[in-house]
Amino acid sequence: MRRTHAGPLLFAAWLVITGTCPPADAQDSDGLRQEVDALKQQLRDMQDQMRKQNELIQKLTTERAAPTAQAPPLPVRAPVPPAPAPEIVAAPPPPPAKPADPWSPSQPLTLFSGSRGYVNISFDSLIDFGWSTTSDVTALEIGDHDPNQRGFTIPNEEIVFEGAVDPYFKGFADIVFKLDEENETVVELEEVYLTTSSLPWNLQAKGGQYFTEFGRLNQQHPHAWDFVDLPLVNGRLLSPEGLRNPGARLSWLAPTPFYSELFLSVQNSQGETAYSFRNTETALFGTTPIDRPVHDLGDLLYAPRYAASFDLTDSQTIVAGVSGAFGPNASGNDTRTQIYGGDLYWKWKPSWQSGGFPFVSWQTEAMGRRYQAGAGPLEDDPDVLVPSATFYDWGTYSQVLYGFRPRWVAGVRGDWVSGQHGAPRPDNNPDRFRFSPDLTFYPTEFAKLRLQYNYDHSQTRGSDSSVWMQVEFLLGSHAAHKF
Repeated sequence: MRRTHAGPLLFAAWLVITGTCPPADAQDSDGLRQEVDALKQQLRDMQDQMRKQNELIQKLTTERAAPTAQAPPLPVRAPVPPAPAPEIVAAPPPPPAKPADPWSPSQPLTLFSGSRGYVNISFDSLIDFGWSTTSDVTALEIGDHDPNQRGFTIPNEEIVFEGAVDPYFKGFADIVFKLDEENETVVELEEVYLTTSSLPWNLQAKGGQYFTEFGRLNQQHPHAWDFVDLPLVNGRLLSPEGLRNPGARLSWLAPTPFYSELFLSVQNSQGETAYSFRNTETALFGTTPIDRPVHDLGDLLYAPRYAASFDLTDSQTIVAGVSGAFGPNASGNDTRTQIYGGDLYWKWKPSWQSGGFPFVSWQTEAMGRRYQAGAGPLEDDPDVLVPSATFYDWGTYSQVLYGFRPRWVAGVRGDWVSGQHGAPRPDNNPDRFRFSPDLTFYPTEFAKLRLQYNYDHSQTRGSDSSVWMQVEFLLGSHAAHKF
């Protein structure tokens, strides 16, 4: 841009604006006019330059503002701190060992536990207290684990060992302690057996000393009973201690849409635990028993059983079974005993039950015995000889339980036994009837309190009444019972 003096320019601008000129001489008018025209041109040039500069500034401003209005602003990132210098960090210490769970009564006492084997130990105790109208309580209570006197009875204290031996076998042992009427301690190896766990074709084998699979109640230990005492028919036909002996059993679970299982036991046939067979301790039907050794396989005890279970509805289940026991008896060299039984169990437990309550169950068993008595002298009078004869006796019990509220169960049972008797043999199996209501309270699953009343009537004794209180407690984990 050409530089000019401000004074002349301002003067020329004033002249342009006002359109006037100061007075001057004529000779100077042409020169002055020329100078004014030059100043006007300079002013026009300066206006053009200023206009172009303003347009350029406006254009640059518009171009810079356009991207900012179209694109969103970039996010502002926090400054990244510089990476710290690497440090050498020691390895963290191992985590502390998890503390063992506190022991509870339901936890089994497990010994020698390995990847496959274990041993669970439990102790179960029954204590009875009561009174009867007869001082000869054992004449009414014929079971070996029933109350045996007025006052207190310690009928069954058992230690149980059970567990897996290896992938192929499981073991079970039950040692029982009890006090007799004279307060003498009696020890029994009640059961000890081995069962297989991996046989093909749904087979299972058992071997050792065990309760025979006959009916429902015979396989149960006293603490699993629903009443204080043994039903009369079980004590009379099978044994006061239950039908059990050393032997072997094979079972087959049939591939049916419902539970269906066959059993066959082969056991020894001697002793008080085989009461109706080669039992030399008790004279049945008056005949003096004889020693009868085993000559062949026919002198063993055979006990087949079949059991099946069906779900009638979502809340009702029924289990039915038939059983048999066949073997020699001790009244002669070729005499035999046959026992037949049928059992039925029904249970109703609604879908809305809580903890197993409420429920209603009905259980009944019926048995019949055919006993061949050999000829020989009477036990009470050896001078009297009696001919051989065949005797029949039978009996049944039926019980109903009602779990009317959690931990409370009310029950009632009726017993009846009868038979055919012949003179001159003594009538050591009289007709009998018993009626027994009871009430059981379970404070927990490890204890129970039971109150029971018995009304007994027989042909030989008349009527008697008894009241019994039973207390049970369990330490450890006991093997589960069958449904």
